[in-house]
Order: sequence, then C-alpha cells, then structure tokens
Amino acid sequence: MSMLATTPRPARASAWAATLTLGWRAMLKIKHVPFQLFDVTAFPLMMTLMFTYLFGGALAGSPREYVQYLIPGIVVQTIVFITVYTGVGLNTDISKGLFDRFRSVPIWQPAPIFGALLGDIFRYSLAATMVITLGIVMGFRPAAGLVGVVLAVALIVVFALSLSWMWIIVGMMVKSPESVMTSSFLLLFPLTMGSNIFVDPRTMPGWLQSVVAVNPVSHLANASRGLMHGNVLASDVIWVLVASAVVTAVFAPLAMRMYHKER
Repeated sequence: MSMLATTPRPARASAWAATLTLGWRAMLKIKHVPFQLFDVTAFPLMMTLMFTYLFGGALAGSPREYVQYLIPGIVVQTIVFITVYTGVGLNTDISKGLFDRFRSVPIWQPAPIFGALLGDIFRYSLAATMVITLGIVMGFRPAAGLVGVVLAVALIVVFALSLSWMWIIVGMMVKSPESVMTSSFLLLFPLTMGSNIFVDPRTMPGWLQSVVAVNPVSHLANASRGLMHGNVLASDVIWVLVASAVVTAVFAPLAMRMYHKER
C-alpha cells in the first residue's frame, strides 16, 4: 500500500479545456504539415496573382478594377477548399491510432471533433488575412472598411464550419487521408467553379446562369462582396445563414452518431 500514490487525483479537465487543448493541437498541424501550410498560404496567393494579372484586363478592363470583384470571391474559394482538412485530420488520427488514445483519456469525448473545428477557425482566418492583405497591396479597397471585411469573413467561416461536418463524415468512412482529398474535389471543384466567384454570371449561357443562381457559394460570394463594399443584400446573407443551418442540422447529428459508434 505504501507504493500507491497518496496525492489527490487531479481534477478532470472540463469540456472547454479539453476542446481548447485539442484546438491548439489542430493549429500546430499547420506548422508541421507543409502541404496544409501551402494550401493555407501559398496556393490562395498564387491564385489571386494569377487571376488578377492574367485575366483581370480581359474580364474587367484592368487588374485594379477586377481585384475589387475578385478578392471577396477568392476568400470564399480559399476557405471552402480548406474545409476538407477537418476530415483529413480525423482520418489521420484514426489510421494512426490516436483516435483510440483519445478514447482512453478521461476527457469530454467529443472534444477531438470540436477541437478540430476550433482549429479550423484559426486556419480560415489565417487564409483570409493572407488573401486580403495581398489584395490591399494590389489595390483592393473595401468601401465598408475593416468592419465590413470582418463581417464578411465571419459569414464565410460560418458556412465553412457547416461544410466541415460533411468532411468529418467522409473522414470516418474512407480508408486514407488521400481518399478524403479525392472525394473533396468531386464536390468542391464544381461547387466553386460553377459560381460567380470569378466572373459575372450574366456572361454565361442561360442554363448555367440557372445553376449559378441556386449555388450556395454564389450567394456567399455575393454576400461577401456586399459586406466588404457596403452594398450587401439581406437576402444573400439570409440565404447563406439558412443554408449553413440546414447543412449543419443534417450532417452534424449524423457525424456525431458515427463518431460515437466508431468509439
């Protein structure tokens, strides 16, 4: 009996503390996984430069004019694309056995999921800051100022978090992180390219205009531009919030049910 510990057992970490800790872990992955760092920083900056200077003159008369239209849309595309890393991270944890380690630790069991989502907010904010900063250097001037930019990014993050629940499900269903990435392109590429991120849909064929009009990413891009430039339509913001709520209501309970079943 003398060999047993006599000090009091440490108090169990609260749900919030466990979530913060695992959220910090998710943020550190950006530092230690170069490919994620590329997607968060280099890729969106490269896309911004390429589209502005290669196509800006043809699409808007000059790169400076086009960048006013492009930057809010590029922020949307960038954040929507990196939502997939929620599923990639979860799948990696499962395949490496970390999932079982978390299960054996006396913490609030959904903390790995919500910690990953918390880390995602940092990832999205970093990517948005990089793109907007480059845009300002290139001549982007949001008429609504800092407040409009912050509101636009916040709205994009709300929509991105709703999409993240879909990738959590995919991450638990497929066998490898590469499969999660492959699956993401089947949805995210047509979702972003078939929108008004890069060009005004009035230049598109009639049938494609109809597709773009019902694409939630188009409404998100419109709301982002409106918030940044001070001419937002309430209908676009409401559309995005409703779409985010519906996606979350459908996929979040399913994801949590699968997560607990996986345990």
